[in-house]
Amino acid sequence: MSRNLIAALALLAAPLAAQQPIQYQEFRLDNGLRVIMVEDHDTPIVTIDVWYNVGSRNERPGRSGFAHLFEHMMFQGSANAAKGAHMQLVERAGGNMNGSTNTDRTNYFETLPSNRLNLGLWLEAERMRSLTITDENFENQRETVKEERRLRIDNQPYTRAFVDGLAMQFDSTTCFEYSHTTIGSMDDLNGAHTPDVQAFFDLYYAPNNATLVLVGDFEPAATRRLVQQYFGDIARGETPPAVACRQEFDQGARRMEWPDQMANLPAVVTTYLIPDHDNADTPALTLLGSILGNGESSRLNRVLVRDQQLAVQAGAFSQTRRGPGQFIVLAIANQGVSPDSIEAVLTSELARVAADGVTPEELEKARNEFRANDVFGRQTTMNIAEELQHYAHDHDNLAEINTDAAQYMAVTIEDIRRVARQYLIANNSFTILIVPAPQTEAQP
Repeated sequence: MSRNLIAALALLAAPLAAQQPIQYQEFRLDNGLRVIMVEDHDTPIVTIDVWYNVGSRNERPGRSGFAHLFEHMMFQGSANAAKGAHMQLVERAGGNMNGSTNTDRTNYFETLPSNRLNLGLWLEAERMRSLTITDENFENQRETVKEERRLRIDNQPYTRAFVDGLAMQFDSTTCFEYSHTTIGSMDDLNGAHTPDVQAFFDLYYAPNNATLVLVGDFEPAATRRLVQQYFGDIARGETPPAVACRQEFDQGARRMEWPDQMANLPAVVTTYLIPDHDNADTPALTLLGSILGNGESSRLNRVLVRDQQLAVQAGAFSQTRRGPGQFIVLAIANQGVSPDSIEAVLTSELARVAADGVTPEELEKARNEFRANDVFGRQTTMNIAEELQHYAHDHDNLAEINTDAAQYMAVTIEDIRRVARQYLIANNSFTILIVPAPQTEAQP
């Protein structure tokens, strides 16, 4: 048994308080940039993680996909860094980097040898200050995003129903923020122009709309001076408009059939609206998702895949965000099994939880899985940086990073039953029946 495994098992067996809290420092520059630092000398590396407080929820009708488009645009060069130089310089220094976009935020990050911290800070400040936005850069990245949609969504089985379909649960008139996909539509991408892109950058890619997290092998006082040197003279931007999703719960069961030309087997996806991440019910919903759908021993996998052999795959999970989230259950039917049969079993299993709760063994397993993920998630500078960003943006208080796990350990069987009764009900559901379609049949 390896030393790492022994150490991990010891952590899991110890009381919750045994895990060392994350010690962080926090300050703001005059231009509004929020900075969080964690000094960690275990390895000679440093992670630089920038979150911009902009995701697809900040887009407006007719201009969907801009947040994701900007994930690509941010690698197209700036005043003092040529196109592609960001990636080349990081890789030549022995580091790695990337970015991603979701409904609530866009992030950019590098992990570098600690003696190249200044390189990473300069690169992030450089593109925040002076991103190169030209017709040529915009056009080639727009085509890249369109090709990404074709390859990753439109030409993959089940994916279009999952990505486009789930957004349909939200009312586009009262909650446009979550009623469209992050990658955007082809029509919106085709209708965009370079001035639209520049305006989006000016509003959302400003220091007062960003958080910089640094984790790793550095000296805090010297690093603070570097942050001031590289970011301090970037102009503050206007305050972006607030996001207000007014999505009503319990609006009646909705369902639709989705012909899928790429699918060989039918499938069922049912989603239930749940509150925002910072809600007191999130721990119970998260653990319920684990009990129902995480791993081979989960309830849905045991019933649908192993025991009744109705499905080739089944799962469930809680997808939270800053606004209303979704609890998702899904299954892909076995050969010759109708989606109606799958749906009946899924509904029955959820009703059983609402009526009888879960077993002590199931709850303990879910707690252990959460705790293991929490422990292992703090073993890299990158994971710690992302966790800090999560608590800085999705929680009222950053200090909850060191106390939030206790809320999950305190979840009871009655809590699980209560949230199942409250949220996982037909009146709060949206079901998509995915059926294989001939290649000549049009997608919805």
